[in-house]
Amino acid sequence: MPVITCIDDLKTLYQRRVPRMFYDYAETGSWSGQTFRENCEDFQKLHFRQRVAVNIANRVLATKMLGEEVTMPVALAPVGLTGMQHADGEILAARAAEKFGVPFTLSTLSICSIEDVAAHTSKPFWFQVYTLKDDDFMQRLLARAKAANCSAIVITLDLQLQGQRNKDIKNGLSAPPKLTPASIAYMMTRLGWGLGMLGTKRRFFGNVIGHAQGVSDPSSLTAWVAEAFDQALDWGRVKELMAMWDGKVILKGIMDAEDAERAADLGADAIVVSNHGGRQLDGALSSIRALGPIVRAVGNRTEIWLDGGIRSGQDVLRAIALGAKGVMIGRSYIYGLGALGEAGVTRALELIHKELDHTMGLCGRRDIHEVGRDILLIPEDFEGH
Repeated sequence: MPVITCIDDLKTLYQRRVPRMFYDYAETGSWSGQTFRENCEDFQKLHFRQRVAVNIANRVLATKMLGEEVTMPVALAPVGLTGMQHADGEILAARAAEKFGVPFTLSTLSICSIEDVAAHTSKPFWFQVYTLKDDDFMQRLLARAKAANCSAIVITLDLQLQGQRNKDIKNGLSAPPKLTPASIAYMMTRLGWGLGMLGTKRRFFGNVIGHAQGVSDPSSLTAWVAEAFDQALDWGRVKELMAMWDGKVILKGIMDAEDAERAADLGADAIVVSNHGGRQLDGALSSIRALGPIVRAVGNRTEIWLDGGIRSGQDVLRAIALGAKGVMIGRSYIYGLGALGEAGVTRALELIHKELDHTMGLCGRRDIHEVGRDILLIPEDFEGH
């Protein structure tokens, strides 16, 4: 077993152990991939101010997200098909998050169902929903989330129309994978993954198949997805969706200050500055570049988090310095899951926690609540000035 010292080490092991179509599903963006790449690259343009001779003993990373105590300001983002990255992936990731003390968010397009995850965890988790046209399905889905004791929902706003993801098209992405002589031969090279999948009954979209009208098996799912997303979505519809849920609501996919203000006006408990990991509008700004103007526009009217491009605890600190109250990580924990299962998710969280803690200390701060823009050297043109 190689020594794992950073998220990139987990990524290398992940690539060796997971079939290419699922690796490509995670490690790609839409069209040219510009926004996907810049999500990570733009973090590196923010340099730290190293401070010395400052008392940095007894550092504190613990804080709150949505009123919940967390070990550090990090939550696991909703990621579709997580149960195809590793057998029972959503359950394993949720358990790792719970033990570490950070929130887990289950995707509507997960392999393990809401009920599966609730049965294998002891604390409430968050549930992500899309803006769908089918109110009956939406209401039943939210009722299931309520019955599972989910403490908040995350409404994804940036998937009215799916961005073209070229590798997914070329790979014929499906869950479970289509069995052809070529795919069977390839999956034989990922024996551990294959044995795990053979050992679980969870290989389909557990929240949709058998629940959505007209979706009784995987073959009918593709047509449903193509028709389900609501391209007529507007802020009035967002308000209706929020009203369906009697509880805390997070609005995800905000990239513009005006949209952030509208979300705050509607009473969102938190918003997530996110471009869907570069998988929707290619050529859009990176999430970290969009963060500052949104923070200045919204202030403390709602919690502002960031999603996209975070591959280290240093990236988390940069986001907090620019005004985020927390971040969501997707690919970073997926690498760990695909590489080592539940232990890999735990390892990813340990790495991020240690990097966040050490970097904060070397910047002369003892408490995550003391971190501000003054720990960074910010290029003049970074936020569009």
